Amino acid sequence: MRIITVSRQFGSGGRELGKRLADILGWDYYDKEIIEKLADERGMNPDHVRHLLSHHGWHTYQLTYRNSFSHIGFSHAERTEMLVRQREVIREIAAAGNDCIIVGRDADVILKEYDPFRIFVCADMESRLKRCMAFERKKPPEQQLTERVVLKNIKRIDKFRMRTREIVTGKHRSDSSMFDLIINTTGWSMKSLSEAAAEFSLRWFAGREA
Repeated sequence: MRIITVSRQFGSGGRELGKRLADILGWDYYDKEIIEKLADERGMNPDHVRHLLSHHGWHTYQLTYRNSFSHIGFSHAERTEMLVRQREVIREIAAAGNDCIIVGRDADVILKEYDPFRIFVCADMESRLKRCMAFERKKPPEQQLTERVVLKNIKRIDKFRMRTREIVTGKHRSDSSMFDLIINTTGWSMKSLSEAAAEFSLRWFAGREA
């Protein structure tokens, strides 16, 4: 059983790269599927679950200290419990024993004992903003965000993910030792990068099995 985890900067194309990898390798792919499973278990709207897991408030509490739920208020308790359940779902995916790719959610840390191939995807701010604005243009005009708002969101999400990473790992996100492959998507075709990453990852696993 082989696992590839994809961590990424917001807007860098990490989700697309992960999906392309899964298609090339023929492996199971998990991203929004994890959110949908959590939502289905609790009869919730997936967007609500996504909001709970991305809210800035949860990270001030110990994720496994369930006894603290009664002391932190309903909304924080719900977020924290959802995050704990997400971790359990990720471990259930690994326990199933199928080759898979998991995007985000600090899966590389949660599944450390499985020795996953850990990819980090990044890009310069101009490229990330361009990618995000292309996504915005697919929305109805009344729902589209301005470039200024999108840039603000990118910086906010970067800060949140960095803080989350520090809490989960005890290390700064700039510590490259946490990853096996760092991919800068700036100026590259995602198709070409995905093909190269797929070949590299298979060689990495072969080296582990030798």
